[in-house]
Amino acid sequence: MDQKQRSVAAAANSRAYQFHPARAAISDLFNLYLGRSSRQKADDSVREPPNKTHKRVLALNRELPPRNEQFLIDFEQLQTQFGDQDQLQSVTESVLISLVIQCCSHAPRAEFLLFALRSLCSIGYINWDTLLPSLLSSVASAEVPVSQGSQGVPSVSSTSLSQSGMMPSTSVTANTSNFQSSNPASTLNPVHVIGSPAQSTIESSSVATLSPVKLSDIACNGQPSTTRIDPSIRHNAISNLRQLCCKIILTGLECNLKPVTQAEIFYHMLNWLVNWDQRQQGNEECDGKSWRLNKALIEWLHSCLDVIWLLVEEDKCRVPFYELLRSGLQFIENIPDDEALFTLILEIHRRRDMMAMHMQMLDQHLHCPTFGTHRILPQTIPNIAVEGVANLRYSPITYPSVLGEPLHGEDLAASIQRGSLDWERALRCIRHAIRSTPSPDWWKRVLVVAPFYRGSVPTPGAVFTCDMICEATIDRIVELLKLTNAEINCWQEWLVFSDIFFFFMKSGCIDFVDFIDKLGSRLTASDHHILNTNHVTWLLAQIIRVEHVMTALNTDSRKVETTRKILSFHREDRSSDPNNPQSILLDFISSCQNLRIWSLNTSTREYLNNEQLQKGKQIDEWWKQVSKGEHMMDYMNMDDKSIGMFWVVSYTMAQPACETVMNWLSSGGVTELLPGANVQPNERFMVMREVSPLPISLLSGFSMNLYLKLVLQMEESLFAGQVVPSIAMVETYTRLLLIAPHSLFRSHFSHLAQRNASLLSKPAVTLLVLEIVNYRLLPLYRYQGKCKPLMYDVTKIISALKGKRRDHRVFRLAENLCINLILSLRDFFSVKREGKGPTEFTETLNRITIITLAITIKTRGIAEADHQLYLQTMLEQVLATSQHTWSEKTLRYFPSLLRDILMSRTDKRGMAIQDWQQSETTVINQCTQLLSSSAEPNYVMTYLNHSFLQHRKYLCAGAWILMQGHPENLNSGNLARVFREVSPEEVTANIYTMVDVLLHHIHKELQHGHSLQDLLLKTCANLAFFVWTHELIPLDILLLALIDRDDDPHALRIVISLLERQELQQRVKLYCMNRGPPEHWLYTGIFKRNDLQKALGNHLSWKERYPTFFDDIVARLLPVIPLIVYRLIENDAIESADRILAMYSVFLAYHPLRFTFVRDILAYFYGHLPGKLIVRILNVLDLSKIPFSESFPQHIGSSNPAICPPLEYFATLLLALVNNVIPPLNSNSKSGSMGDASNNSVRGPHNKTPATPQSGPANASEGQKAFYQIQDPGTYTQLVLETAVIEILSLPISASQIVSSLVQIVVNIQPTLIQSSNGLHGASNSGVQGSVLPTSPSGGSTDSAGRSTPSVSGINTSSFVSRSGYTCQQLSCLFIQACGLLLAQLPPEFHLQLYMEASRIIKESWWLTDGKRSLNELDSAVCYALLDPTWASQDNTSTAIGNIVALLHSFFNNLPQEWLEGTHVIIQHLRPVTSVAMLRIAFRIMGPLLPRLVNAHNLFNKILSLLLNTLVDVFGKNIQPPVPVEASEISDLIDYLHHIIHYEGQGGPVQASSKPRPEVLAICGRAAESLRSDVQHLLSHLKPDINSSIYAATHPKLVQNPST
Repeated sequence: MDQKQRSVAAAANSRAYQFHPARAAISDLFNLYLGRSSRQKADDSVREPPNKTHKRVLALNRELPPRNEQFLIDFEQLQTQFGDQDQLQSVTESVLISLVIQCCSHAPRAEFLLFALRSLCSIGYINWDTLLPSLLSSVASAEVPVSQGSQGVPSVSSTSLSQSGMMPSTSVTANTSNFQSSNPASTLNPVHVIGSPAQSTIESSSVATLSPVKLSDIACNGQPSTTRIDPSIRHNAISNLRQLCCKIILTGLECNLKPVTQAEIFYHMLNWLVNWDQRQQGNEECDGKSWRLNKALIEWLHSCLDVIWLLVEEDKCRVPFYELLRSGLQFIENIPDDEALFTLILEIHRRRDMMAMHMQMLDQHLHCPTFGTHRILPQTIPNIAVEGVANLRYSPITYPSVLGEPLHGEDLAASIQRGSLDWERALRCIRHAIRSTPSPDWWKRVLVVAPFYRGSVPTPGAVFTCDMICEATIDRIVELLKLTNAEINCWQEWLVFSDIFFFFMKSGCIDFVDFIDKLGSRLTASDHHILNTNHVTWLLAQIIRVEHVMTALNTDSRKVETTRKILSFHREDRSSDPNNPQSILLDFISSCQNLRIWSLNTSTREYLNNEQLQKGKQIDEWWKQVSKGEHMMDYMNMDDKSIGMFWVVSYTMAQPACETVMNWLSSGGVTELLPGANVQPNERFMVMREVSPLPISLLSGFSMNLYLKLVLQMEESLFAGQVVPSIAMVETYTRLLLIAPHSLFRSHFSHLAQRNASLLSKPAVTLLVLEIVNYRLLPLYRYQGKCKPLMYDVTKIISALKGKRRDHRVFRLAENLCINLILSLRDFFSVKREGKGPTEFTETLNRITIITLAITIKTRGIAEADHQLYLQTMLEQVLATSQHTWSEKTLRYFPSLLRDILMSRTDKRGMAIQDWQQSETTVINQCTQLLSSSAEPNYVMTYLNHSFLQHRKYLCAGAWILMQGHPENLNSGNLARVFREVSPEEVTANIYTMVDVLLHHIHKELQHGHSLQDLLLKTCANLAFFVWTHELIPLDILLLALIDRDDDPHALRIVISLLERQELQQRVKLYCMNRGPPEHWLYTGIFKRNDLQKALGNHLSWKERYPTFFDDIVARLLPVIPLIVYRLIENDAIESADRILAMYSVFLAYHPLRFTFVRDILAYFYGHLPGKLIVRILNVLDLSKIPFSESFPQHIGSSNPAICPPLEYFATLLLALVNNVIPPLNSNSKSGSMGDASNNSVRGPHNKTPATPQSGPANASEGQKAFYQIQDPGTYTQLVLETAVIEILSLPISASQIVSSLVQIVVNIQPTLIQSSNGLHGASNSGVQGSVLPTSPSGGSTDSAGRSTPSVSGINTSSFVSRSGYTCQQLSCLFIQACGLLLAQLPPEFHLQLYMEASRIIKESWWLTDGKRSLNELDSAVCYALLDPTWASQDNTSTAIGNIVALLHSFFNNLPQEWLEGTHVIIQHLRPVTSVAMLRIAFRIMGPLLPRLVNAHNLFNKILSLLLNTLVDVFGKNIQPPVPVEASEISDLIDYLHHIIHYEGQGGPVQASSKPRPEVLAICGRAAESLRSDVQHLLSHLKPDINSSIYAATHPKLVQNPST
């Protein structure tokens, strides 16, 4: 029965009780004992309101009521007169409730009602579980003023509780500094104001209608009034009513009430307390003095508190104390001056803070995105359309609530006060992002439009505020100015920053006027000498044409003031090299700016610098001089001065500059492309002659305005022109996109479709776009996070062409691009944009997808819990159209998630061979007619039109059989023609079938005694006929087909033979020679265009005329060779893998993602690669450009690999991460752990300390690199982090040795650095801590027991602190963060070792194993040991346990969701837990992890069960602890369990409607059965039993299905 039906039924019962025949008799009986006779009531009806001045002249005439003792006898006599005792009981309760409300202000009558209730209770005639809810509901109705009588009556009924969860919704405003006040998802939902309009929607309780009168109708002694009542009288009546109600509740609590009743009582009491000062509602005016703390108010407040304390007392635990923690009672706006209430609020604060601690990780304020991995965005649910995903917001950081829950949102961020710790944490993230340059996609998900530009309501989501972005941007400008003033060449940093700055302004994320105002104030307030150059003027000149900026300078009311401030940033150039291009640009940039402002607005011209305006004439004169006549500017031979002046021109005359660049690129003229043999002669193609592309050194200084003009102009020429563009134009176009990835990137298919939908219908345009993306922009798309959308776009092309005849060239190029795209993905992805149905992939792409999944899961893990759920569906989509099965050797290396699913697939190869054998005769006959040397050419069409599809797929196999080692006997022309006429997917099917047949044929021939060597030679010769002699089939697909049959012993031998053939070797050498250097953006020569037939072969070039740019059949092998190496290693062909890598190392330099290949192959096969092969794999990289440690080559080339590198080697690795990957600390932290701004300026690549020579990663970079220099992996932070990973994976020692070394450094890092610092700067002044904390296991000092944590030996740390720019205390904490980040990137083999090592260190802590320590000492020591290392390091009192827990938390924070599956091993190794101290450590380790698992229910249940088991270890029924421990000692753990279970039930921050999941309650219930009774009852509500748990009793599922 739903809520509405129950309300109707309750109302019907109420009317029945009103007219029940027993009602009058019961009322008379009560009135008799209350001294309210019928005559008296008649007199009372006309009596004036009582007044103290009136004499009680009628007192002597009143009849005395009977003695109270007689009441029960009279009631029992009356009881016998009626038959239906249940109805009589209900009527009695109804009368009692009515009388309570009427007589509450008459003390003697109220006392009698209490007596009557106790008396009736003694004979079992009161059902408290019905009486008390009805009483509370009626009281709520009675308290509503007359003016609100027509509104719904507020109440908290069992119905409402069961429908909406345990806590009723609330509306009180919390006046507090916590973030719930502004967050709609706040977990602290305060209690409803009783009688407020906000409650009008809540239905009244079923018995509320039984109240015959309202309090507004009652005078002081309960008499009806016909006049307006003084508010003070009414408020007094409410106080008396609440006081009486509390007394009745206290009486009822002496009995065993149902949980739902106790819950209703609890929340009504909270309502009263929260709204203790509620003013009169409606039209009545309230006297401000009427609610002073009078006696009546104090009495009911105290009675209310008595009820609450009785409900939450630990002996009974009728209601969990946790309900107080999430009630919001402590945040009431006007706390009364009452000690009792204040005591309760203080206790709530204390326990809330203790509980919230378990939700937060140690040093959580240091947890911040590092942008050191590709996975900087959380993946979205796979069934969300890609279009919807594009606009999802993302929170890179969260702010902890008062309950420890992570909160985020724009409204929340806007409430953060400038200068607070959370403000600094947000800025730390943004500053690091500006330095690290993550993709624009990341920025778009965290930014919002500035309020000044925002048209409608703010975009909800997890974002930073515009003020934060503005401040961080100004910080970066100031930082770059300091570097510039220090004469450090940071021009590249300015260029990178200008790209991001333009992106910010173009997106409207910064209010330009506000930015200029704050920048001016900052530069004025700081050192006046900081602005010595024109870099700021140059930076503003980059954005001056942005729409928002132009509007601000034209129409804004502050345009004059803004213009004057912009002009004030001008400085005279003081460069020591005046002919340097940068110096020339900076010298003239003020003139450019003045000229632009002059053209924008006439009202601001008077403020312009005439000298600078006149200086602009020099620019014009230079331009006229170099552009006059027919002489073309030679961009390849410009001196520095010419380069600088042309940069200047790009700011003043962008359009003429754009035209000259375009003229240069087309200056070679055009030529006609000669038709091929198979092309109609009337088709004409005009092609631009080649010139040199513009060098990137010249392009990098162009203005952003010129970039935009050039890109648009080039796209018009490239994709909409009538002439085939030159390679130089295409190359220059791609260089522009690589120079400014934030400002210029466009997703080409959607971009061109928006410009002109018909463009992509032209095959030439499609080919050009595919070539540009596949051979030039693939890393850029990955950096932008656009590989998945691009994959969907390319898949559309493939899907349209795979069954279409003849279009082989576009199809194969698109398929190769899709192979590259899928292999580039290192995050989980949906194989279809819509997320449903089989994939539109080809068979080849389906197989590549499975391989990519295996590599991703094994080397990176699955990021989100939802992805693990989607994995099965994804595999079904991929395998729905694929019959392939993988070999046991391949599956051996697959991650278990995939292996378990794929091993069950049936190998249908035997059936395929049977089908071949059945069709063989027919196929051979057809092939004989088609391929004989005398076959007619016209027979090709006959064959195509009349042959069956199931026979045509064996054409290639039949041809191979007919060769018999003599391929010259075949009619290759007819075979080539058939392959061109059929669809591309038919060709693929032919290749896969041919591979199966030829391998089967080899086995048959071996059985007939033929030599294997001869058979392999013939096979390779036949395949060479297909691939090289007549170029009939694509080599890349053939090689992929062969390695997919690696379970056949001959397949890989054939592959190796094909790769070693001279035909391929010559093609590869020719490709490398014509292609130019791998870093194509540095090439300044003229590109050579290959002949179409030579580049693509006969099969793909037939009837094609559109020339290639970068495409080549050899280039198609770039993604294939790494897969071959994988397969060779899987089959233990180590020598062959080494040989192939050596043979193709030069060729692999052209692989766009070779760095990722090296990193992933080392991780995928970790523990199975010999040292020699590891070195060979590393040589694939350009080692001179990778920031390897200085000693790394020595360690991998060591003659004794068993020797572990010294600890200093690992410490140097961590220092590189601290300097380049971990976000730098800033200077305004409250904790005092933030670095000085001047130190920040010398971190990372610019950290040059003259006194201390640097080595290794610290000096691996000369400055911030542009994106095109580090396209793989994408950013410098990724490069440094992944390089450290590669080093770790390459070391010839075990994972346990590596983890042990790293943990040893981290555990003892503070004393190591401090001792080093003391040695440099004198003795420490920290003193000995032992006398203060005798049981504190200090890491930096010796305690009274004489034990201390030793420093790490073998590390020369004298230069570590100076090389980092931090203090030793700061550096020690960042080392912990760096180590956690590094370990989280390593394969799971390392994780298990970390868990074992962490457990060992904790269990071996001397103070935990010291049996002489008292409980209080251990508890004090645990609290001390688990301090955040940030805080502990300030006093040099860090502990090994604190460091190891902080390391684990940093590690957890960086782990993908799937890899968290093994975290329970820590608890398993810590068990059995024998003390509360160890129990607290276990909870402190795992507690903060559980909020991350709210969507991973199985893992959440597993870890929760383990934590409950540790509780049983200490407080089990049969456990005899050495020292008795009270249950109250773990009240914070009990509160935490309640909170995290509600958090998981909600799937996020706890709401008013949050309910635990029934299965979680069942887990807790089973665990509680093994606990001591005093602990068991504290968890009694975390059970699925509706008779003992308020959560179960109010849970809809459990109420409807009590057996659940």
